[in-house]
Amino acid sequence: MATVIRLQRHGRKGYPVYKIVVTDKRAPRDGRFVEILGTYNPNTHPATIDLKFDRALYWVNVGATPSDTARSILSREGVMMMKHLQGGVKKGVFSEEEAQKRFEAWKQGKNSEVAQIKSKDEAAKREAAKKALEAEREVNKAREAALAEKKAEEEKAKAEAEAAAKAEAEAATEAKAPAEEAPATEE
Repeated sequence: MATVIRLQRHGRKGYPVYKIVVTDKRAPRDGRFVEILGTYNPNTHPATIDLKFDRALYWVNVGATPSDTARSILSREGVMMMKHLQGGVKKGVFSEEEAQKRFEAWKQGKNSEVAQIKSKDEAAKREAAKKALEAEREVNKAREAALAEKKAEEEKAKAEAEAAAKAEAEAATEAKAPAEEAPATEE
């Protein structure tokens, strides 16, 4: 039986999540499988990979050929590196302890790269939130200025209306006062 390591699609439309499986080469993409090795979620940044390292290494060592995407996932997680180092141990180039040291050094470098990506993303999110807050403050200042201007215009119009009403009332009382006085002088 020719076995392959490939991805099996799950998730909803527009949001795929994959299982990393060992399957027969002739089986359909989402069909029967021998074993689930882990999951792969490309929707997060960086992509989230949950892999059973020992089982993946076992299947690669017994001859399961990974698909292109599965190979890049296995390489990123260090399975292919460990296979390479185990080949060096079998040939006698270096010892098992040396292989473990090299693998740990490689894994630390890889983890620091992922941590840098995450910290850059978090910094970018904080910066975007800061810019959005500043933009909102500017909009609020503009609204407050427009509201203050509108209130000033309303106060001015109200004062003008009051002044006009007062002037009209004074004019009416002045017009009324001479009319009342005029008949009193004739008597």
